[in-house]
Amino acid sequence: MIRLMFDGKETRLAGQGWDMDMSLPEAMTKSMRHKSEPSASGASWFHRFAELDFVPDLGEDIGSLRWFRGLGTLTALSVAALALLPDYGPIYGVQPSLPTEAEFEEARAQMIMPIGYGSDSGKRMAATDAVVALADSPERPRIELTASLGRGDSFARVLQRSGVGGSEAANVVNMVSGVTALSDIEPGTPIDIILGTRPSKNQPRPLESVAFRARFDLNLEINREGGRLRLNKKPINVDNTPLRIRGTVGNEGIFRSARAAGAPARAIQDYLKVISGRTSLSSIRSTDQFDIIVDYKRAETGEVKVGDLLYAGVDRDGKSNIQMLKWTLGNNTQWFEASGIGESKGTLSRPVNGPVTSSFGGRRHPILGYMRMHAGLDFKAGYGQPIFAVTDGVVAFAGRNGGYGNFVRLNHSGGLASGYGHMSRIAARPGSRVRRGQIIGYVGSTGLSTGPHLHYELYRNGRAVNPMSVKFTQRAQLSGGDLTRFKGKLQSLKSVTPGAALTPLQTAAKRDEAPKREIDRLTLRDSRIQTGG
Repeated sequence: MIRLMFDGKETRLAGQGWDMDMSLPEAMTKSMRHKSEPSASGASWFHRFAELDFVPDLGEDIGSLRWFRGLGTLTALSVAALALLPDYGPIYGVQPSLPTEAEFEEARAQMIMPIGYGSDSGKRMAATDAVVALADSPERPRIELTASLGRGDSFARVLQRSGVGGSEAANVVNMVSGVTALSDIEPGTPIDIILGTRPSKNQPRPLESVAFRARFDLNLEINREGGRLRLNKKPINVDNTPLRIRGTVGNEGIFRSARAAGAPARAIQDYLKVISGRTSLSSIRSTDQFDIIVDYKRAETGEVKVGDLLYAGVDRDGKSNIQMLKWTLGNNTQWFEASGIGESKGTLSRPVNGPVTSSFGGRRHPILGYMRMHAGLDFKAGYGQPIFAVTDGVVAFAGRNGGYGNFVRLNHSGGLASGYGHMSRIAARPGSRVRRGQIIGYVGSTGLSTGPHLHYELYRNGRAVNPMSVKFTQRAQLSGGDLTRFKGKLQSLKSVTPGAALTPLQTAAKRDEAPKREIDRLTLRDSRIQTGG
């Protein structure tokens, strides 16, 4: 390594392991010194630029030239960072090309298509000379299958879908309907079907046997005997003892106490609704006793069917404080007290699902333009929305009624009546009886109306009143033969011992059934020969 040093006119050359002084001409020394030393102006600019502070503390000297220099540096760096911000959008790769028809068919041949979709996948091979057609293919001598009756399905369609011919299916339906109503067959009932050998492939298989549970207390079997179908009824022993549950209310409340006593949750909910219509639930003491009786059926085959609530009672201090019995009078089913008096309290239900847009009282008519009495309520509703009867009644008028458009008027008990206007379509006939919540028409904009809505009016003794201020009370009184039967039913239910429906069921003696397997028939025959029977 050689170093060249200038020291005035003396020039020294030095290297590793040696050192030498030498004299150079002044001209040469001058020219070399001129090239090696920077100019004074260049050095001053470079030193001045290096001394500049581009990142000062912006919390100091606010407003000075140094502070604005730092602000400019921050702005430039921020702009640079935003400019170099990467894009987070998706990076699209190469899109595969759509398969050709041949490629699609090749891929489809590898699929396994369900039978419900035709099962038309796989490769199809053309027959060659090595393929010999069969003159005939053997069939199974009989087919055993189990079908299920779906909700909304018919018994005849189930048989025909299972392979039973149309004439035989109709014959079976006639035989079954002669014993019990087809509507008594509950959805989900399994139907065991056996089909025999058919004489030719273009004819349905003959029906050999059909077995199913027609009712809770009845099994039906239809077998082919001597070339004809015969119906065999197999009654099932059923215990109809109602389920009675009694207990003390306690500190846990009626619901928890009744559930702990074994009452079904649905029956307890119905019980609370009935009792709350008679008295306040908060007035029931912890020392009171609840009395619940539910419709209950048990079959000898082990099935249990829990029905509706039949009786709801509350005992206080050893006496019956509340006794409510469910009773049907005509087409109306409601709860009656032990004295034979039925009572239903509550406010009128809403005639349509929607808010009230115009209340009862004086207002400026939106079409006529002057102040006028608005003798009802306007409900906001969409066109075609159903309109319901607010309570039970009889249709007194149904038709066109001036500015009301299509109008329906219902007469209720206690001198009350209700009116429904501006309907698009009427669904009630004059003179017909309607129930609370029954559809009597549909929302429209007929008559003097600016848009689809329901105009609802309520009348007391023929005079319009504010529907928001009216409550109703309906009473029914049993008398004569109805009251006698009611008292007998009440006494019969109250004589049921609590928990009697849960005792072991005495099953009826089953008749001997012929063995179905050949080995069982041979075993039975041998045993009879040995015993002399």
